[in-house]
Amino acid sequence: MSTETGTGTGSGTTAPSSSVNFESVRAVAKKDFQDAVRSWTFWGLSIFFFTLLVTVTGAIAYFNEDIAQAGATTEALVLFVSQITRLIIPLIALVLGWKAIAGERETGSIKILLSLPHSRKDVLLGKLVGRSAVLSISLVLGFAFAAVVVAALLGSFDIVDYAGLLVMAIIYGVAYTSIAVSLSSVTRSTTIAGAAMFGVFIMFYVVWNAIRTVFDLLVQREIIQGVSYTYQAPTLDGSVQEQSAERIPDWALFIETIDPGNAFQNAITVISSAGGSQLGTVYPDAYFPDGVPFYLQDWFSFIILLAWIVVPIAIALYRFDRVDL
Repeated sequence: MSTETGTGTGSGTTAPSSSVNFESVRAVAKKDFQDAVRSWTFWGLSIFFFTLLVTVTGAIAYFNEDIAQAGATTEALVLFVSQITRLIIPLIALVLGWKAIAGERETGSIKILLSLPHSRKDVLLGKLVGRSAVLSISLVLGFAFAAVVVAALLGSFDIVDYAGLLVMAIIYGVAYTSIAVSLSSVTRSTTIAGAAMFGVFIMFYVVWNAIRTVFDLLVQREIIQGVSYTYQAPTLDGSVQEQSAERIPDWALFIETIDPGNAFQNAITVISSAGGSQLGTVYPDAYFPDGVPFYLQDWFSFIILLAWIVVPIAIALYRFDRVDL
């Protein structure tokens, strides 16, 4: 069986294209974005993000007068909205990317698209840029229009915290869009693609949430070697006594942090005054008496999110050039 790897009509066997035509990428992305505008997907998302921000702000202003008096209202908004968007943005991105390539392959329109002067790489990158633009610009519009209402309801408004949340939401959304479009490109039907999207969601919101418990259990059963540490514990007579315990190793802590949702919230604490134990990952001081390793520090979350953008699409670019359409 011959493998279709051409950059023209999508038929026959030719060498995979190693170049990317950025004008072609822009054309595919522009069409993808315009389709989203015509179908009201873009405007629906913009209205959704506007409504989300205004609703959360209204709840803070109405139910938490003590927060307003403390002057920490924007921090509260960032905290609540980041927790909601940690769940909502992946769902939106996975749905946006679900049919990006798989839908075109299922209907056969991918061959029509490739009959134009677009290579497979151009199409894949164009789909990623187009779907990312739909999510990112809808976030910008939703946040921008909501800013006036948010500032009016909160009384005090920190534009840096607010903008930081927007920037991180965009990066987080692009990361999940890259995962979704990449998975869509290696599946032959929307049914399989949908199952893959569901699997990704379950992996990060069920499996990853349980991974710390699993590692703790493995350390307790001595299946993996833990790391010993000492800490100061109060006694019944009011004195302090040094005690020892075991924690999971550094590599296991790192696996826990590479979840895009964890990275999203950890990164917010770097560019926003919101955070602490309610948002970012905080380790007991006794864990690292010589300092937290760089790969477990909050700033490293930016690199993790960048990897979630680059690595999936890089694998997909290699794979998509070599599949039968």
